[in-house]
Amino acid sequence: MTTTSRRQFLQGAAAGAAVLSLPQLTFAQSAGVFRIGALNPITGSGSTFGTGMLKAIQAAADVVNAAGGAAGIKFEVISEDTQTSPQAGVLAAKKLLDVNKVQAVFGTWSSGVSLAVVPLTNDANVILMNTSGAPALSVPPANAKGLSFRFQATNDRFGRAFAEVCVKEGFKRPATMAFNNASGIGNADGFKKAWEGKGGKVVAGVVYEPNQTSYRSELQKVLDANPDVIVTGSYLQDTTIIMREWYQSGIPVKWILPGWAGSPDLVKAVTAPVVEGVISVDSVSNSGAESYKLYDAAYQKAMGKPGSSNVYAAMTWDMVITLALAIQSAGKTDTDSIKAHIRAVANPPGEEVFSYEAGLAALKAGKKINYQGASSALDFDEYGDVTPDFGVSFIEGGAINQKYVVKI
Repeated sequence: MTTTSRRQFLQGAAAGAAVLSLPQLTFAQSAGVFRIGALNPITGSGSTFGTGMLKAIQAAADVVNAAGGAAGIKFEVISEDTQTSPQAGVLAAKKLLDVNKVQAVFGTWSSGVSLAVVPLTNDANVILMNTSGAPALSVPPANAKGLSFRFQATNDRFGRAFAEVCVKEGFKRPATMAFNNASGIGNADGFKKAWEGKGGKVVAGVVYEPNQTSYRSELQKVLDANPDVIVTGSYLQDTTIIMREWYQSGIPVKWILPGWAGSPDLVKAVTAPVVEGVISVDSVSNSGAESYKLYDAAYQKAMGKPGSSNVYAAMTWDMVITLALAIQSAGKTDTDSIKAHIRAVANPPGEEVFSYEAGLAALKAGKKINYQGASSALDFDEYGDVTPDFGVSFIEGGAINQKYVVKI
């Protein structure tokens, strides 16, 4: 397996002769190889997860290659950094598609990046597998060709999980604060829809702009409504500022944060007393499955951390295994054939399999399979979306402790 990066590409471009020779060299080495574009947030607000997501893609590709490939085809991984920025993500995607000629793009993280990249993958007739939540990714124009597959819960599903937590914890007067992008607003709107469906009322809702040095005025508007809990659609950087300013206000209120914001990095950034009692909700991996154990072992080897520290890496691991099984099932590597076989290998009915090797053997034996992923059961609906379970954790004494799981 060969991995290249933007830095390596730009260094090669510095010499004119290298520019001319690089594409021919890449393609000559790639004969009989299926090229995967790993488009992950190595820097920016998603950097906590991005490197692990890339390592999981590489590790899963190694597993497929060691088993003889998919339909006899080996995988090559070519990586680019989205910088968790739509603009940078588009440039990186163009390089992967136009220069490297990748045949699938894996691992876009933020909704803004995925929504910016999906028109490019659609135009190139290339599958995009993402870990983003925006509802717009499920429907036209983003998914007009049915080439977008989501391994993360939609923001609507997150909103429903937040509402279930509010019911369980006895909250009566929730308010929302949302980062002004598709994901942040999607979380808040999903929660409001679910909460009002239960007969409740959201007492205040504020959408705030990113990259501010203070969110004090937006926070005060929410606090003025006297909520008993504030539900957010936020990221780590803005949440860090909001938590500090709320703590300084001295006004008692509970918080429900999405897991990518309510993380160990948040505790480090603001210190434990500031976030004591904060509730963090995130999709949880399929930790009881054998597929998760295989992912966990590979992730620990690559990153020196447990797989549970990066739910998105479990998703990118599953992307590779699902793709490989679909190719094996189709016996072809063209996009239309792969798309037609993704649900065939991941959805019931079929023999449940938990590894690429087991799935490969079953397919060779002429059996129908149902791959049970490391990240979830991976049953794709008509929109290419899955429904994972949600872990509900409380920050206590600086530690994030999962207390229960919500199924929606």
